[in-house]
Amino acid sequence: MWRRLLLRGTAWLPRVVVPCYVLQRHLSSFPRRLVPPGLHQRPPWGAGYFLVHGGTRAYKKDEKFTVEFPASPLAVTDIKQYLRSKDIPFHDGFSCLHAPSIFIKTSARKDRLSLFIDKITGQFLCMETQVEGSWEDLQDCLEVMQKEGQDFLRPDVLLGYPESAEEQEEREHGLREVQSIWSSSVPFSDLSDAEAQLIKTMFQITKVSNATLRKFGVRVFRPSKSLVFPWFGGPDSSLKGLKLLSAQSTNFEKVLYNEAIVPRSTSYYNLFGLPLVSRLDSELVLTGSELDTLAVSQATGLPSVALPRGVSCLPPTLLPYLEQFKRVTLWLGGDIRSWEASKIFARKLGLRRCSLVRPGDYRPSPSEGLAQGKNLSIIIKASIPAAHKSIMSFKQLREDVYGELVNTEQVAGVKWVRFPELNRILKGHRKGELTVFTGPTGSGKTTFISEMALDLCTQGVNTLWGSFEINNVRLAKIMLTQFAMQRLETNLEQYDFWADKFEELPLYFMTFHGQQNVKIVLDTMLHAVYLYDINHVIIDNLQFMMGQESLQVDKFAVQDHIIGSFRKFATNASCHVTLIIHPRKEEDDRELQTASIFGSAKASQEADNVLILQEKKLVTCPGRRSLQVTKNRFDGDVGIFPLDFIKSSLTFSAPIKGRVKLKKVADKPENEGVATDEEGEVKKDRVKGGKTEKSGQAKKLSKTAKNPAAVK
Repeated sequence: MWRRLLLRGTAWLPRVVVPCYVLQRHLSSFPRRLVPPGLHQRPPWGAGYFLVHGGTRAYKKDEKFTVEFPASPLAVTDIKQYLRSKDIPFHDGFSCLHAPSIFIKTSARKDRLSLFIDKITGQFLCMETQVEGSWEDLQDCLEVMQKEGQDFLRPDVLLGYPESAEEQEEREHGLREVQSIWSSSVPFSDLSDAEAQLIKTMFQITKVSNATLRKFGVRVFRPSKSLVFPWFGGPDSSLKGLKLLSAQSTNFEKVLYNEAIVPRSTSYYNLFGLPLVSRLDSELVLTGSELDTLAVSQATGLPSVALPRGVSCLPPTLLPYLEQFKRVTLWLGGDIRSWEASKIFARKLGLRRCSLVRPGDYRPSPSEGLAQGKNLSIIIKASIPAAHKSIMSFKQLREDVYGELVNTEQVAGVKWVRFPELNRILKGHRKGELTVFTGPTGSGKTTFISEMALDLCTQGVNTLWGSFEINNVRLAKIMLTQFAMQRLETNLEQYDFWADKFEELPLYFMTFHGQQNVKIVLDTMLHAVYLYDINHVIIDNLQFMMGQESLQVDKFAVQDHIIGSFRKFATNASCHVTLIIHPRKEEDDRELQTASIFGSAKASQEADNVLILQEKKLVTCPGRRSLQVTKNRFDGDVGIFPLDFIKSSLTFSAPIKGRVKLKKVADKPENEGVATDEEGEVKKDRVKGGKTEKSGQAKKLSKTAKNPAAVK
């Protein structure tokens, strides 16, 4: 589409509405952003509006929430072959290809390779003009140059659609808020010695000098006693955003840091400390927080930058800024989660140039190490290479084994907040595992898994949903209801409040629906892991990927192949995969077992965890549900615990201990009365003189039950 429009002439571009839009996004140096065609977009006019209470309300769909892989996966060999066909020289870098920019005049290039092309996605960035776009956009530009006989294109040839009034007001309001906070904050040099010392003590940076804070532009926002870290970027190096860091002490004598990003976290792409890096620097220390960057810079004098979202994500749009460094040391923190993130990020940056600082007693985070008086330069020099051989001895594993023994709670994974009983059995949610989940038809498998995934997502676990059974709109509605813990149909005035909070979650959806080929699904998952550092993928469900295969192939063999592919993906990508599989047809009065999973035994053999949603059907009321863990490869614990379904919020929760329910059952002879206790046991009542005489236990139950069981 872009090629056809460009060939007509650039004057048509601002007036054409096409499915591929150029969006304005506030990146550290990116004034324009071409959205890849695989991401579903909707223009802010026409069908994008709907009515609420007779009024008009603009509907916006964020491109980050839907992920779709291009029809033909892009390989780096395809990119190189195309560039050679256009006689464009290039250099093979660590994570990008470097080429001369086509957006500056030939006389001004001076043999500089300022155009960076991502090897995985084909996204490009021109460092000189700060124009970026997709691989298809770059191809379109090259075709136009060749057709019109030009040797360069003006940067303004790529224009976007005009902002709506609501979007413009939101952007301007965010910038005003940024300017207001920045102008109200004060440098450390303007604080009294006592106040400056108090702030430093709060954030445990007493050994960080005022000169270091001034060099990085750190200020103090007095109303909330927060540190203010600025984000300067764009062609004019203007103020794009702020990160406010507040400190809070806990009962365990530790400091808990709370971050607030203005204008919004989803558009915050600041490599803190990047303006201080010289083009001649070849070594860099990459940290997980701004405080760590301050410590490394002061203690070692090495160039150091902090990731914008800590250890949760390394956006590929920031990779071109890290291409100049021949050695990158990742020191993201002092815990197991930071160590795991270091190994994942090293794959993006290029293993052969990365070294990792392994957490340990003598290797805390940089800020803690500076406070403890440790020599940070020695720790950085002792970092280990990220690349490893296929065969290793226990000597190379010794530190990893010791780290797992010391940090047992962190190794167990992320804990669930809404399901403490699941923590008791599984201990936590861990990367690199495969979970198989099954349950009777209509028992609420999708609803339960959506809440379980939402619980983890609210704790920072980057989540990708592949819902082939129900569409994304309905799934998002279920999750939003679970997130708000209430029915928003009757509280529409609260929709924007909860939707804004829900939008901040690291949650993404695949755009597939119905039967899909497993290879395309796996390519999409790999694409999402690279772009968004996905930690958890949910596939609902396996049966929708089996219909694409030939009818002559045995269906059990097809299922085994698919399960093996997901097992391999979970291990290689260090990503947890939750796979929903329908069970075999069983009698209604029989509980499901591991052998009830549809297909061969490979599903349960390959899985690290097997979860079964049990439903015991009753005669006159909804069935009782419980969650059973039949396999737990981490430590072997298995068990079962009951669940209650709260229809108003579409959530499950463990029943309150000690609560008693009485349920009516089938009629009995006239001389017997029947009641059931919490365990479903039947208690008979004796009849004397035409009146029912209840047993001692039934008398106790009648005191706590509002409507005791009927007596026949």
